[in-house]
Amino acid sequence: MTEPLITLKNFFERARDGALTGVRCGKCGALAIPPKEFCESCHQRAWEPVALSGQGTIASYTIIRVAPARHAAEAPYAVAVVKLKEGVSLLGRIVDMPLDKLQVGLPVKFRPLVSKDQTTVGFGPA
Repeated sequence: MTEPLITLKNFFERARDGALTGVRCGKCGALAIPPKEFCESCHQRAWEPVALSGQGTIASYTIIRVAPARHAAEAPYAVAVVKLKEGVSLLGRIVDMPLDKLQVGLPVKFRPLVSKDQTTVGFGPA
């Protein structure tokens, strides 16, 4: 029996439980996260779910000092592009780390962030 197609809804439900799930194209082998409708490499829709470690390094980051109104009380905070050890990159919020210690290449690990029944992607110390 094959697993059901991973949708964005499934992705965030699994993330809430601490599992980071990507999709691998059954035609060309390309890996994607978050799930996409079609493979960017071969334009097929032959995805298979893949469990990811959640471990990676910061590839780029920015510190948000003037945040949108609904996040204003949380500023300053950082968001980063994290390159996972499996080779794909994912944007997420950095948590539990001093902003002045952030740097490109810093190891981090996936952490689900849950607020008001909404799950977002976060990364903290590895």
